[in-house]
Amino acid sequence: MENEKEFSSEVAELEEAINVLDSSLSLIKWRLKYSSRRRLEIDILALCTGMRPVIMVDYGGKMPELQERLCNLLKLCRKSSTIFEQLRVMVIEEMIYLVHISELADYVSSSLNSEAKLLFVDLEHDPPKMIKQVEKHQLGVQLISIQKLFSLNFPSGGMKDDTSSSHSIDMVDSKPARNELISSHSSEIIDFSTCMQDTQVTLPTLNGWLLGYPVVYLFSKEHVADAVYNLSMKYLHIYTISVCRNGTPNKQSELEELLSFSVPYGLSIRGSKEEWAEALLAHLQEKWERCKNAWRSLQLEVSELNPQAIVL
Repeated sequence: MENEKEFSSEVAELEEAINVLDSSLSLIKWRLKYSSRRRLEIDILALCTGMRPVIMVDYGGKMPELQERLCNLLKLCRKSSTIFEQLRVMVIEEMIYLVHISELADYVSSSLNSEAKLLFVDLEHDPPKMIKQVEKHQLGVQLISIQKLFSLNFPSGGMKDDTSSSHSIDMVDSKPARNELISSHSSEIIDFSTCMQDTQVTLPTLNGWLLGYPVVYLFSKEHVADAVYNLSMKYLHIYTISVCRNGTPNKQSELEELLSFSVPYGLSIRGSKEEWAEALLAHLQEKWERCKNAWRSLQLEVSELNPQAIVL
């Protein structure tokens, strides 16, 4: 009975967070389409419950208006509920993200400690091939340097005061150092655009790692056209992780996309039985076990996509 009461209380708290989000959207007069509003709700809950450390916002408008609206939205939300305390807006060049500060710090740390195993697909050549030893690849080395830059600004365990770094961000769940970490990111926006300077790493490659995909496309800025052509000519597998929200009795929950990514068919013939696909699902299920109050179910689906024009 005690567990049931605690579960109901946590579900109610998350419902209240959504109510705060909806109220804040109304206050800033941000009229989102229904699909975009649902996407924002799922993304915010995924961040708040620790299911994802970073999400990319590719809906709801264009820059710079989108950036301003997201900043205003989070500012209002944090005034009404502590559940939004660690959420911030991050910008890298023309891309905009929502991040959970301490979850991102832990994710960066696990990446550098090789706890999060990544595979890379070389799109500069046809056919694309899998690269397992990325540290021996020039672009792989540059990506690792970007990960280390993230670790300077989002260290697991607390915020490092490294003002001497020439690449420090413009403004720059470790519980003991939680307040220190948050106060160091007190501004509404984190501009990390400098992390891409002096490298050949492209945003699709950075996003593949940052958004938690187990397979990341690797190609340099000089070979974007080659990458687009080589990927457009291939059959793809689309991997989709879906979740179903828990809700109060009077609200019906639907199956919602948590994240999705593509892999060339020839490099993922076993579909959901690929070792890295099973590892991703197991990793997310472990996270899901810690927040069953938010999500009723989690599943992986694999679909096929015929060759077509791809935008990277």
